[in-house]
Amino acid sequence: MKNIISPKKLLNSKWTAVKPQRKEKHFMVTEVEFNEEGAVIFCLIEAVMTKRTTAIQWQDLKDMSHWRCGWK
Repeated sequence: MKNIISPKKLLNSKWTAVKPQRKEKHFMVTEVEFNEEGAVIFCLIEAVMTKRTTAIQWQDLKDMSHWRCGWK
């Protein structure tokens, strides 16, 4: 099963890691860059508790074995 995500709605979307690491469970997409065709070329997530940021392939958020949409 996959999370359904629209690239246009990525910015400020909230995510929960299924298997938290470093006690980081809740994340928010803080930066998204698009190319001329409207495809996502860069996506940055930030851990809510630690404020640590990580670049991520936005398609990875579709994998429900790693990510849940929203803060659960």
